[in-house]
Amino acid sequence: MKRADTEEFFRRLAERDPEPKTELEYSNPFTLLVAVVLSAQATDVGVNKATKELFRIADNPAAMAALGEAAIRDHIKTIGLYRNKAANVFKLCNILLEKHGGEVPRRREDLEALPGVGRKTANVVLNVAFGEPTIAVDTHIFRVSNRTGLAPGKDPDAVEQKLLKVVPKAYRMHAHHWLILHGRYVCKARKPDCPVCPVRKFCRYPAKTTAEELSKGRTPAEA
Repeated sequence: MKRADTEEFFRRLAERDPEPKTELEYSNPFTLLVAVVLSAQATDVGVNKATKELFRIADNPAAMAALGEAAIRDHIKTIGLYRNKAANVFKLCNILLEKHGGEVPRRREDLEALPGVGRKTANVVLNVAFGEPTIAVDTHIFRVSNRTGLAPGKDPDAVEQKLLKVVPKAYRMHAHHWLILHGRYVCKARKPDCPVCPVRKFCRYPAKTTAEELSKGRTPAEA
């Protein structure tokens, strides 16, 4: 994608949603961290339902650790991989208390050393909680980047590095959320809503859906 096209690509996304936000519900860096850890292979809606009561009674590492792993597990048992996630949350709470004074660290290395925290999770926390222009590549961003030709890559790391090079500096802070929301609600996996896509003009996807195909519930590949 040409530089001018990339600039216009993000200008149009920004015009639609000037201040995009994560759809995970949180109240501080700690609850954000836990919510993102829990969101792996789970929907934001499902995580929000599971954490509503949990965060009401434990919105800091000390309170969460005091609940114990079993209680954490009971609160999040409606989401996938809840046993492993409960164990990770309990462990990371204790590490935060022992090594970081009960605070969520701002260094990537410290974040990625926590149980259940990989590069994607660290990027979300750095961006949302601490205002750093990081880009966390999830399945939505990976799909949009490859499908549109914005930043094609064979794996999330490759896509992230390419996005960091091509996303104009003025749009880098919110690029993560614009791309996620675009992939979640417009550039969907099976039936992209191409007729209403604000960046359709710049997209290289050869099998764009038409309004007629969408009305029949089919994509070009299925027609």
